[in-house]
Amino acid sequence: MRLSFLEPLYKQPGPFASVYLDTSRDSVVEDPDAAIELRWRHLRDALTSEGADQNSLAAAAQAVGSDTDVPGAHGQAVFTAHGRLALLDELPDPPARDTAHFGTLPHTLPLIVQHSPGIPYLAAYVHYSGRHSTDAPGSVRIEAEIGVWPLTRVTPGHRLDEEIPVTDWLNAAQVIGRELEGHARRVDAEDVVVAGDVWARGILLRRLPQALRGRVVTVDGAGESRPGRALLEHRLESLFGGRMAAHDRSLLATFLAERAHDGASAEGLAPAVSALQRGQVKALFLNHHPESPLRLWAGPEPGQLALAEQELRSYGVQHVREERADAVLTRALVGTRAELVLVPEQQVRLHEGVGVLLRYSEPEPHV
Repeated sequence: MRLSFLEPLYKQPGPFASVYLDTSRDSVVEDPDAAIELRWRHLRDALTSEGADQNSLAAAAQAVGSDTDVPGAHGQAVFTAHGRLALLDELPDPPARDTAHFGTLPHTLPLIVQHSPGIPYLAAYVHYSGRHSTDAPGSVRIEAEIGVWPLTRVTPGHRLDEEIPVTDWLNAAQVIGRELEGHARRVDAEDVVVAGDVWARGILLRRLPQALRGRVVTVDGAGESRPGRALLEHRLESLFGGRMAAHDRSLLATFLAERAHDGASAEGLAPAVSALQRGQVKALFLNHHPESPLRLWAGPEPGQLALAEQELRSYGVQHVREERADAVLTRALVGTRAELVLVPEQQVRLHEGVGVLLRYSEPEPHV
């Protein structure tokens, strides 16, 4: 996963207030605005006890609950620094629990987890309920959307919505097929998920460009989608649940191949830190442990990280602090434009939960 969406966050120095909050608006909660305000009040008190300044609290308060146009269950990630909003992002799922942290580095891993697996796709629903004949009266309506799962659940992608007379559907389906190919190419879609009337969608599928046909997945079910939510949301959830993006799978396969041959890879926190210090990391692999006790020492710059305080001081770094390891590692990845791949532990168990694929191998020392 590329972490470019975090770059704006690290353009200012800390300390940061990091807030993860359930901002759901659905029928389960009678007065969602009051519920959100109550949750925020508890988090504000926690931030105050950790030393957050009043200006940063005010900036967070202004952002919390501002997603009134997003329906259903979801959440917000809010980051402020020095009285200004540093980053605001919608969460496809409410956080497991509301949390707030004030510290030198932002707590970004929960946000990264909610961006995962980051699968680019195209979804299409063909609406038709008439007679299965091209001389029938009425029309065929097609809805389509490109997106990246799961973010499209709360930040809808580009939509196509067209209605065509049934008598024109044979020719129009070919034109629409080329249009869908262009949209799919924009996001490098892994899957083209198609639902709707079997007869009408079959005509479309047979007229899709060859480049799309091998990526088609047909699903059953209704195509209704609420404003502000993904087209075919529930079908996509079933399809993509527990899956890694193809790009991440490719990186993991390369890492495992290099590991098998003692090549350009390493495992464990110490080798990962050493490689990040040298800007040597192409991708870092992480078994996600939300309550991991691992800590690192960090200086003001992304490449200033170490297992021991004295190591940084020996490099002349004066302002050092001990922080969560995942916060330090993430900042280093963003600063060196390396990628992060979250790997389920049951799939690959990494030593200390960390592995790295290197941009280059160190030459073997001559004896």
